[in-house]
Amino acid sequence: MGVPQLGCRCAVCTSADPRNHRTRPSVHIQQGETQILIDAPPELRLQLLRTGLDQHLDAVLITHTHADHIMGLDDIRGFTIYTGRTVPVYAEASALDDLKRVFRYIFFPYPPGVSTPQIEFREITGELQIGELTIEPLRVFHGEMPILAFRIGDFAYVTDVSYIPPDTWERLQGLKLLILDALRREPHPTHFHFEKAVEVAQQLGAQHTLFTHLTHDLDYEATNAQLPPNIQLAYDGQVIEVEG
Repeated sequence: MGVPQLGCRCAVCTSADPRNHRTRPSVHIQQGETQILIDAPPELRLQLLRTGLDQHLDAVLITHTHADHIMGLDDIRGFTIYTGRTVPVYAEASALDDLKRVFRYIFFPYPPGVSTPQIEFREITGELQIGELTIEPLRVFHGEMPILAFRIGDFAYVTDVSYIPPDTWERLQGLKLLILDALRREPHPTHFHFEKAVEVAQQLGAQHTLFTHLTHDLDYEATNAQLPPNIQLAYDGQVIEVEG
């Protein structure tokens, strides 16, 4: 839902701390000249402009097709208009079916002069090599919905998760950075809540863990004060360098 939430006047929603202002989650990853996005939330254009990451894009990976993770996909047209390049969008077969239905207008035969995002849907069937990045898709569950997490070198991105299967758990060992779902303080049927996320982060033992997909339950400064230095809340626009 983002923070501030519509209609809410709680302490977090009215906070002057910019780290409490939360758009829907995505992550930009760069290795050398290669740049990709994981997910395309409704605020994608604003996120990219704010961070100055609006000049180059090699691919988009989709974890799943809930609205908060895909409804900014149309904004990819900005990259394709000015570069003339088609941007590949990678997702599982079932997610590709959803994307083709939601964004079917992209593929209509338009007259010259009508701009649409020049994207190419590609199915994820195993490990991906995109430029300088080797990307391992991992199975997790969002309630009963199977979705994807991704491991890229010593980094992993695990959002919208309520269950990590044993095979994926093994692939999440030895991380330098883990970005992990931690929706709110109260338990939730399709997301890790705060206490569960802390437990999982400690068990996985990444050098650093950042919590994402946060609601207005979690004040940035007050919550981080309750956490060890290597487990913290993420914030919009945060930049992290993973070496190795």
